[in-house]
Amino acid sequence: MIIDGRRKDLGGFQVARVLPYAKRRMVGPFIFFDEMGPARFDPGQGVDVRPHPHIGLATITYLFEGEMDHADSLGVRQTIRPGEVNWMTAGRGIVHSERTGPEARASGFSIHGIQTWIALPDGSEEIEPEFHHHPSGDLPEFKRGGATVRLILGTGWGQASPVKVHSPIVYAHAEAPAEAALDLPDEHAELAVYVVSGSARVGGEPVAAGQMAVIEDGAAGVEALEDSRLMILGGAPVGPRKIEWNFVASAQARIERAKSDWRASAAAGFEDAVFALPPGESEHIPLPDDVAAGEPPKPTPDCPTT
Repeated sequence: MIIDGRRKDLGGFQVARVLPYAKRRMVGPFIFFDEMGPARFDPGQGVDVRPHPHIGLATITYLFEGEMDHADSLGVRQTIRPGEVNWMTAGRGIVHSERTGPEARASGFSIHGIQTWIALPDGSEEIEPEFHHHPSGDLPEFKRGGATVRLILGTGWGQASPVKVHSPIVYAHAEAPAEAALDLPDEHAELAVYVVSGSARVGGEPVAAGQMAVIEDGAAGVEALEDSRLMILGGAPVGPRKIEWNFVASAQARIERAKSDWRASAAAGFEDAVFALPPGESEHIPLPDDVAAGEPPKPTPDCPTT
């Protein structure tokens, strides 16, 4: 199956939404996959994703270019740069923002990367929220079939990432020069390849930039038809999941409760409430239902992952 990224303008930059797709909601535990940019911001401009909640998932931001400042309700503040990992486990609930830092905003910058969500498995949906940052040097990097591979999450090719995960998974970034032939790890039940740039042949089928090839009949290989940047993802299925706004859960009732908790927390000024804002933040993104009902939207872009 070939899935085309659907472009969406967020006011200043674009994302390409790949997952979820009508005919393929998930690949292993991956339930959401966006390519951000590439985009260029002039001095004084930047990204301002106001605080918003998540439940039942883990998020990962992986950049090829640029930087982003993360802040969350655990009190964590962390800048992420290319090749690094910001791994946020929402579990029972977390609130975070993503903004351009003052230095990058002042000088102007480019941004390009992938944001994806991983659904937590049964028994882990309500775990305590966590955040872990890993510099690029922490991740295994190796040559395979002429390509340079960085293993971001999980296991593959006899390697293991140090990032804490909650179910069998693989997520990797490969830089593949023309004619490189990369085998795919065969220990995972479901796999896909996303072509960020260049073009490739996956299991014998051509795949262009901005397309994801979901492998449905066992292990396959990837052949780069030109210099290409690839993302390889997959793992064990975690079971059916509901997804609405920023919430993922195995039951719709849990999503409805999260929506009520977000409304009630906002009404309480995020004091002594289920959800709290990151320290230093005073804004929040309201539920889409509430905006539709008449609450005026803010002029800044909402979460690229909504």
